[in-house]
Amino acid sequence: MRDALEARLGERGISSADFSELMIRLLDRGVLCRDESKREAELYDRFLQVRELVEDYLAVLRIRLLHEPRFNLLRIFPPGAEVPGLPDADDEPGSGLRQRLNQQEVALILVLRAEYDKALREGQLDEQGQAMLSLEALNLSSRNLLGRSLPESLTERQALLRRLRQLRLIRSPGDAELDNGEAWLTIRPGIISLVTDSVLNQLSRHDADQDPEQETP
Repeated sequence: MRDALEARLGERGISSADFSELMIRLLDRGVLCRDESKREAELYDRFLQVRELVEDYLAVLRIRLLHEPRFNLLRIFPPGAEVPGLPDADDEPGSGLRQRLNQQEVALILVLRAEYDKALREGQLDEQGQAMLSLEALNLSSRNLLGRSLPESLTERQALLRRLRQLRLIRSPGDAELDNGEAWLTIRPGIISLVTDSVLNQLSRHDADQDPEQETP
């Protein structure tokens, strides 16, 4: 198998070491976005050269790969995961992704997805498909949709947003600027890869069912 892989890589001018570097990065981070950095741009372009080999490799592990060319984005999912844009899998849902996300992270991703959908409907996306949102608006949306605010501790808030930056879901100011109530963040289009429309609709119904007088001020 290794000899066959190396032969196919050789046909494309890619070494086994280069392929290994690409796979290790993708499996380690779970996401690859071309506009994130020069390094990720190189790896993404390398993926385009050997796409079918990457897909074959991941298929053996039953790991699902979502490629969104519009956003130059790759994201992997555990076996059985529901993935927007991919057909349903017959495998039992894997727990790898869920194990990596804690409750606060999941809650914030849901809110960000709802805010992104709102910006999309209102035509507020920029030329890169991104949406701008202030931290104040994010906090208000979190209270309205889920009945919970962002962490009050600056350290916890920094860690939470740092995690979402690692997932290539947002761009946000450096930690030192997050203490500023007027700080803004950018919701990246890759957010649609983690939250399906069905989940978003459930969240919307939950918000609509709330009694306005019961909402947290």
